[in-house]
Amino acid sequence: MVNRGSLEFWIEHGMKVTVEVEVVDIDGKKKKTLGRPVKHSDAVIGFVLTLGTVFHQRLRQTEGLAQFVVQMAKLSWKVPDFTTLCRRRKTLPMQLPLKSKEHVVAILDSTGLKVYGEGEWKVRKHSYSKHRTWTKVHVSIDSDGEIRVVRTTENSVDDATIGVQLVQAETAKVISVPADGAYDKAKMYTAIAAKGARALIPPRSNAKIWIHGNTKGTKHPRDENLRAIRKTTRKQWKAQVGYHIRSGVENTIFRLKTIFTDELHSRSLESQKREVFFRCSTLNLMTAQGMPDSYVVP
Repeated sequence: MVNRGSLEFWIEHGMKVTVEVEVVDIDGKKKKTLGRPVKHSDAVIGFVLTLGTVFHQRLRQTEGLAQFVVQMAKLSWKVPDFTTLCRRRKTLPMQLPLKSKEHVVAILDSTGLKVYGEGEWKVRKHSYSKHRTWTKVHVSIDSDGEIRVVRTTENSVDDATIGVQLVQAETAKVISVPADGAYDKAKMYTAIAAKGARALIPPRSNAKIWIHGNTKGTKHPRDENLRAIRKTTRKQWKAQVGYHIRSGVENTIFRLKTIFTDELHSRSLESQKREVFFRCSTLNLMTAQGMPDSYVVP
């Protein structure tokens, strides 16, 4: 417990901060690009922004924190200033650190992160205000809590619309897709079927059969789920198909909000996407470091 409060940084020996990044073509010759040449690589910008994400720092404070780390490590690095961090953050490629897996269970869910507005006490006391704005975060995680795909949109975007993108963006083979009733739409079942996966989406309480039993053709998976629920109960159906594995995504979202707060500092949507990405990327690194190496004991 005491060691959890200590600070220790491991910086790769090959990370060069002061070297300018050259853009080369296929022949290996340096391209002539317009504008001022880039002095910091994407890896350096990502390192500094990740440092600020872990310690909940704004860009100016992140610059000072990175300078302190470089000074303590006795490195001759030039830390990018906060203006460079703000500008380069919008163009950084977003690739989550993922484990190599052959099969995954794509558990889908969405949550809201506050951009600006009154606190919870003010809302409860004087109701909502038109200045209260949220950004929606859609995630797809595996059964071990690893965030596989993340999308950030405005709060008016439909869950099922982004859910299709989450399923299509998964590179590993998808076994099943557990999700709540917000994803109970035809386009979701089409995307899941294209992946060869099983849809574990409970139909809504007023759901109707889409393709009746006397119709020729393949039975729709949603209709099969609905018939199974009608024969037993919704609770028993969830237990039979293993739907309760979806609680893992609730735990991941809880950790995401607890560790990095439920607020966003950026105002533009592109910057918010990067801010959410760095939170999810950092959470994946924490999950990978904290997971034990489990194996079967004969």
